[in-house]
Amino acid sequence: MPQDTVLAGLTEVLGDVAGVDPADVTPEARFGDDLGIDSLTLAEVVVAAEDRFGLVIADDDWSRFVTAGDVIAYIERAGMIAPAGPVRADATKN
Repeated sequence: MPQDTVLAGLTEVLGDVAGVDPADVTPEARFGDDLGIDSLTLAEVVVAAEDRFGLVIADDDWSRFVTAGDVIAYIERAGMIAPAGPVRADATKN
């Protein structure tokens, strides 16, 4: 998933969940210092981002997020691993 797509999705999540102005969201923006997001709100942002991007972010991972760029990089890496799809019934026939 391209970085600009992830940034746009994260910007939407931050606006919806935390009321962050989209103009303030850059990869360098720090959640606490620049965006005014505390740890409780960050947990809500993570849940919304999981829903938005279709992934699960482990507690140990999201607790290390300092900037929007940290989240973007995480989602990009997670997108590099293609999820296993269901096996089609006709694919198993000889």
